[in-house]
Amino acid sequence: MALFDLKSMNAALDELQQERGISRDSVVEAIATALAAAYRREYGKRGQIVRATFNPTTGDLEFRQAKIVVDESLVRKDDENMREGDERSHFNPEQHIMLEDARRIKRDAQIDEEISFPLETRDDFGRIAAQAAKQVIMQKVREAERASIIAEYGQREGEIVTGHVQRFERGNLYIDLGRATAILPYDEQIPGERYRQGERVRALLLRVDEGVRGTFIRLSRSHPRFLTKLFEAEVPEMATHIVEVKGIVREPGSRAKIAVHSTDEHIDPVGSLVGQRGVRVAVVTSELGGEKIDVVEWSERAGDYVKEALKPAQILDVTLFEEENRAEVLVAEDQQSLAIGRGGQNVRLAARLTGWKIDIKSAGNTEQVTPETTEPEIV
Repeated sequence: MALFDLKSMNAALDELQQERGISRDSVVEAIATALAAAYRREYGKRGQIVRATFNPTTGDLEFRQAKIVVDESLVRKDDENMREGDERSHFNPEQHIMLEDARRIKRDAQIDEEISFPLETRDDFGRIAAQAAKQVIMQKVREAERASIIAEYGQREGEIVTGHVQRFERGNLYIDLGRATAILPYDEQIPGERYRQGERVRALLLRVDEGVRGTFIRLSRSHPRFLTKLFEAEVPEMATHIVEVKGIVREPGSRAKIAVHSTDEHIDPVGSLVGQRGVRVAVVTSELGGEKIDVVEWSERAGDYVKEALKPAQILDVTLFEEENRAEVLVAEDQQSLAIGRGGQNVRLAARLTGWKIDIKSAGNTEQVTPETTEPEIV
């Protein structure tokens, strides 16, 4: 019985196969499964197993009821359960057929084999069948799009992408990337930044998540790696791996410190990132809405590294207490406030960058300042 517009059906099947790489057979199989489920829902009985066969060439559709071959052991088990007060039935005449009855239909029938019987195809089923087939095709299209997005954007994790603000929702920003919509969550935004609908936005593609509600592309502008990628776009020495990033810490929108190292003794790593007259670092700072960036040189000698991390302050001396993982830093009296920074920010970021607990002491004052520290962030 033909129930479909074959021209439209086959055009959709061809498009899925040619443009999205989904085989016709897999779609036809999915359609048949959906049709069987729709038939069982509309006309089936409790426990009934319905199979459907769909021919995309002719549009013919056939339904059959399947029964599983069982023997007396299932019936005996059923009786025992009933005696024990279990009202659940294991034998269902709509789902099972006894072995002796099955062998009247098929001489060599075996236990657990499936025997099928034709079912009537209702005339009023055409609309339901067409709707079920349409839903399957749409689902296959969505699955193909999801797979395409995962394949394309999954390979770009850790890269910078550009899009336009599509909408705002509960503090989250939805960014149109062209082929997909990404989300810039509130906690991945730079504090204080404001966006307008349609405004161009650059962000780090943090990861691609696939869940029951679809595929989510998560972006970030506050992640330390975003800073690294911005510098890579401006500094050729980083692209060629002559200059390496050893660590980054950020308080997004306010201040960041980035420690760099050169594998070529003739290349100044700090100068490479700063650029002539500070042009390169200025471009990055502008992208981050004015976030102040301290570029410091990494050193394997902890004392020198702590000195560098506390720049722009000038350090007189550093004493390391390795058992306590603590560095005692001596500065001139006029450098103490610079070493500490506003609200303790400079020494706090230096401590996070180096991984050392830093105590600041003034040469003219015995009072020391110890910031809260966390583990260093290495990118």
